Amino acid sequence: MKKVKLDIVGLSYSQTQSGAYALVLGEVNGRRRLPIIIGAFEAQAIAIEIEKMTPSRPLTHDLFKTFAQTYNIEIKEILIYNLVDGVFFAKLICTDGEKTQEIDARTSDAIALAVRFNSSIYTYEFILSSAGIVIEGNDFVFLENMDNLSKEQGQEDIDTSIPGTGYSNLSVEELNQKLQEAISDEAYEKAARIRDELNKRNSSQ
Repeated sequence: MKKVKLDIVGLSYSQTQSGAYALVLGEVNGRRRLPIIIGAFEAQAIAIEIEKMTPSRPLTHDLFKTFAQTYNIEIKEILIYNLVDGVFFAKLICTDGEKTQEIDARTSDAIALAVRFNSSIYTYEFILSSAGIVIEGNDFVFLENMDNLSKEQGQEDIDTSIPGTGYSNLSVEELNQKLQEAISDEAYEKAARIRDELNKRNSSQ
């Protein structure tokens, strides 16, 4: 199965759900983006390492890295290997120099470790095709089969609905205008929600 290499291209506060964040992964040398909803603690763990900040005491992921390296274990890569009912599944590909093992992990934990170990991040082509967003020039083109913005494994309790946004009360023309505004602001999550509302309108006609 074809693997696609990803980079972290964005991490922003969710505009639709308090306490949640949108982690955006981007296809290396490509235009596709993979947005994933994660929790606040997981977002902090990723951001601290990206910004090279040093907490007063080791975070859980820092402890994991120290423990692993003490026993000569390295993370070669992380793989987002499945997407089931809007939930991502990931695993760590680890080695001690002799044996290679695969360990199941939440996507945000896997990425928090990947940035600490400087490991590559991969996913499969079918996941990008079904849950990705394609950027053409400065615009977003949503893939035909994209479902609702997906969560990571273990974050099923995060409600990604959009109460209070009023999208259902807007006309198609107003929705298209808001979609363009979201595209201009590179607001992945908001654009995905508006796109879903437009698709719902189209399917009911």
